[in-house]
Amino acid sequence: MLIDSLDVDRAQLDEQQWPCTVPAIAQVISEGLTFTSPITVLIGSNGSGKSTLLEAIAEKYGLDASGGHGGRKRANVNGKSPLGRAMRLYRTKSGKSFKGTQAKGFFLRAETAFEMLSFMTGAEVSGYGTRFSQEVSHGESYLQAIQGRFAGPGLYLLDEAEGPLSFESTLVLLYQLIELAQRGDAQIVYSTHSPLVAALPGAQILELSEEGISERTWDELEMVNLWRNFLGRPEKFFADSSV
Repeated sequence: MLIDSLDVDRAQLDEQQWPCTVPAIAQVISEGLTFTSPITVLIGSNGSGKSTLLEAIAEKYGLDASGGHGGRKRANVNGKSPLGRAMRLYRTKSGKSFKGTQAKGFFLRAETAFEMLSFMTGAEVSGYGTRFSQEVSHGESYLQAIQGRFAGPGLYLLDEAEGPLSFESTLVLLYQLIELAQRGDAQIVYSTHSPLVAALPGAQILELSEEGISERTWDELEMVNLWRNFLGRPEKFFADSSV
């Protein structure tokens, strides 16, 4: 692992303003966050703070908040977020060497992935594939980067990366992440709505909600039970609907 824990310098924040008013973020500000596994999965509904937390970690670690591989000179045109400026990362011995231009890893961010991947393939940057993103499907563009760049030590931050991927392609991604976690010098934090991603072996699962952040097992997740119920009897979810 590269990061043991994080906390926030409260003096740098207005806790009456967003994102401090989001319950999960407010808990991080008041209590910090400890990582107990090389893989951490963030679960929560829309607006629960998953992406906000992931972006702040990326900024503080040294990854471009718009996404892509570490060690690049391209600056975040929007500057650091309030949470990113105030966050403090407590790095392991291995993690201390990955700073600045040595900030190895990757940030795959849902909102900016298409633009970032198009730029990288267009500029023929190594590891992003040989086919231009504009000429392949969104999922294929993701896979080119995943298979070419998700290797070696570093911090890998993923924001709903399974979105454009088929079930089979999602498994390709997850196998890649398992191999990274087994290295000992890589760490993954993954924000998702997917029970498939949450099932990653040995993952620390953190559920973000209106109550804050709670550590869960896979079987305790509400989304897992919802999917079980739906797949068991999908017709009952549409019993009162007609087309």
